[in-house]
Formats: sequence, C-alpha cells, structure tokens
Amino acid sequence: MTHLIVLRGGGDLASGVALRLHHAGFQLVIIELEKPLAVRRSVSFSEAVYEGAQTVEGVTARLVSADQLQVTLEAGEIPVLVDPQANILRNQFLTSPQSTIVIDARLMKTEPEPLDAKVPLHIGLGPGFIAGENCHAVIETRRGHTLGRVYWNGTTLADSGQPDGNPRRVLRAPHTGTLIAYS
Repeated sequence: MTHLIVLRGGGDLASGVALRLHHAGFQLVIIELEKPLAVRRSVSFSEAVYEGAQTVEGVTARLVSADQLQVTLEAGEIPVLVDPQANILRNQFLTSPQSTIVIDARLMKTEPEPLDAKVPLHIGLGPGFIAGENCHAVIETRRGHTLGRVYWNGTTLADSGQPDGNPRRVLRAPHTGTLIAYS
C-alpha cells in the first residue's frame, strides 16, 4: 500500500520537508491557503499558488485541482491544492484513511483545530502541537541543539515570540496594508 503524505503548508520549512520526502520517493501533496503567507517565497512551494508552478532545487510543485492530483504525481511533480480546511482528507477518492499521513508544517505556533479525519500518523511541526493529544508526534523547529528532535509525548519548546537568530533578519512594516512584490 502506497502512503500519500498530505503536507499542510508550503512555506520555506514545509518546502524543505517536501524536498526530503520527494527525494526519498514518497508521494505527497501540499495543501495551502488561497493567499499563502510564506516569507521566503523564492524557496517556498507555496509560490505555485501565485505563479502556477514553483521549482526549488530541481523539484517542481504545480498548482492543481483535485482531478489533476494523480496525473501530477505520475509526472514526478508535487501537486499543490488550495485547501485550507484540509477537505482532501474527507475525500476518499483522493485519500485513504488507512494510508494517508498528515504533516502539519504551517507553523501557526498556536494549538491547531483538530483534524476531521482519522489518519494513521499525524505529525506537527513546532509550538502548538502536543504529541499524544492533538497529533501523534511533534518535531522541534527552534534552532539549537534540540532542532529536529521528535517528541512522541508532550510538546516542543514554547514560542518565544521572537525570530530565531539575529532579529534584524526579519523586516516589519511600519503600517498595515498589502505588500505587492514585483520581480
């Protein structure tokens, strides 16, 4: 039985996870918001939502509709679906409750809403996830000697509210509004 991995989020960290899984031979689909919130857009598969396709390190992710999922997987690409509520998990034509794995890499840093579907493995990345309660395992995302550690019980380090590393690497807008990026 082939497992399908549903990766919630396509930002830079999630894209790193997607690359590793893709290179290891796993089939995966990225589900994203209608307007993804990625900061490092040039290295994020979520950019496919805006551009139609995004290639990172030689791997292409393509924005698709649900009926294009299988053909995109067969082409060796990563399908990206706009599906913020993870409705794909309730569509048994696309996923199987016995063989679908969910990795939540949205880095919301708050406790997520529970999944509406039972899956054999649900992995959360970063703060907000509690292994044994709202997921099966949680992975530490904060830089340091515990980065990448898997917890099968409990939680990762709490969100510090500050960016890791040098705080000058994160720019903050002085006013609210919409950022329009030009190439």
